[in-house]
Amino acid sequence: MEYKIMLIEDDDSIAQLLSSHLEKFGYKSIVVKDFDNILDMFIHMNPHLVLLDINLPKYDGYYWCRKIRQVSTNPIILISARDSEMDQVMGIESGADDYITKPFYYDVVIAKIKSQLRRCYGEFAPDLSAERRVDLEGLILYPERPELHFNGNSTVLTKKEAELAEVLMSMSPRTVSRDILMEKLWDDQAFIDENTLNVNIARLRKKLQEIGVDKALETIRGHGYRLNVTWRHK
Repeated sequence: MEYKIMLIEDDDSIAQLLSSHLEKFGYKSIVVKDFDNILDMFIHMNPHLVLLDINLPKYDGYYWCRKIRQVSTNPIILISARDSEMDQVMGIESGADDYITKPFYYDVVIAKIKSQLRRCYGEFAPDLSAERRVDLEGLILYPERPELHFNGNSTVLTKKEAELAEVLMSMSPRTVSRDILMEKLWDDQAFIDENTLNVNIARLRKKLQEIGVDKALETIRGHGYRLNVTWRHK
């Protein structure tokens, strides 16, 4: 199996050296050049692991780490010249699995990558046969990944999209009120604009269309939303 490693490093010389070293050990290296659309590229490429520098243009690595964590549990290793205890704590709290300080030995980077890949995909990986799934008329949700699958197609969801999909799938074909959805998705509704729910509904509807489930997420005016996949497949 060829593992894909996404490398997010704005120092071109370090990026090229790391990329060469990764490919030397049989990994497919994906070097990011566009630092404004890192999340979109991550979703598109779906790498097995991310090497993420903290000092990046516009938004730092902590920001992108949190963004990636909203859609994936794949391992993230932060790389930084910052070596303070607080920086490392911030990295772990942002969702990183490991933290490497510069300057580093390339063999140490490779060893840490191997360790994370073994944990997630190799001999130490969890038994996915026991993974929780929600199945509705062939539409399958894996909440922990989080992913939606249908008819051989799949798409990655954000955490809120997955929570929304799980509620709607579990209660299908019943209509779920906006109040119930708001209560289940956000602990403190007082600080949530109702438009936030509208945005997540629109995103989930688009994700369903991407995998071939069209017109399934219905708006029931005055009541809420209903997921009705029977006879709604493309």
